[in-house]
Amino acid sequence: MAVNASAVKELREKTGAGMLDCKKALEEANGDLTKAVEVLREKGLAAAANKAGRIATEGVVESYIHAGGRIGVLVEVNCETDFVAKTDQFRDFVRDIAMHIAASNPRYVRREEVPQEEIEKEKEILKAQALNEGKPEKIVEKMVEGRIGKFYEEFCLLEQSFIKDPDKTISTLINEKINTIGENISLRRFVRFELGEGLEKKEDNFYEEVMSQVKQ
Repeated sequence: MAVNASAVKELREKTGAGMLDCKKALEEANGDLTKAVEVLREKGLAAAANKAGRIATEGVVESYIHAGGRIGVLVEVNCETDFVAKTDQFRDFVRDIAMHIAASNPRYVRREEVPQEEIEKEKEILKAQALNEGKPEKIVEKMVEGRIGKFYEEFCLLEQSFIKDPDKTISTLINEKINTIGENISLRRFVRFELGEGLEKKEDNFYEEVMSQVKQ
């Protein structure tokens, strides 16, 4: 059966397997995502999925301070062993995550952390927007669900596009790193401070400023 690109993308993010392998697995599983993961595991192609259940309690808390001390980020990323946690490869990876958080300002690590009341409020706003656009009420609900997906992509860290490579989400980046180092990795938590946050001040484009540093 034919499979859509979003399903292939979701399976890739869950497993770290290649795009073509994900497409074939979904076709073999008749579009069932859970079965497709099992297909990849059986073929030894779901390296990230195979390691997902392993305990990751080591790791590092890394910081990123934006030039001038106007934005500060602390992020905890876990791995399985102290040996990996001390490698330059792992620490550089976590610094990239911290820099991304500084630039992209996510609210949550994953969609499961978003309070239900916030989701319901957002759905009400999106529904009103769709109706104001003159959309037929019978398709409004489907439109709202699609736009809620965009909400997750904007505010949930694992679903954001990585600032250094917008073709990859943070989730994909983590799965690729799992495949590289051979250990489970878990992005546990973060906190982001912005100077004067909550106070009235002029607007600054911190995303562009952080990106200018990335390119140096």
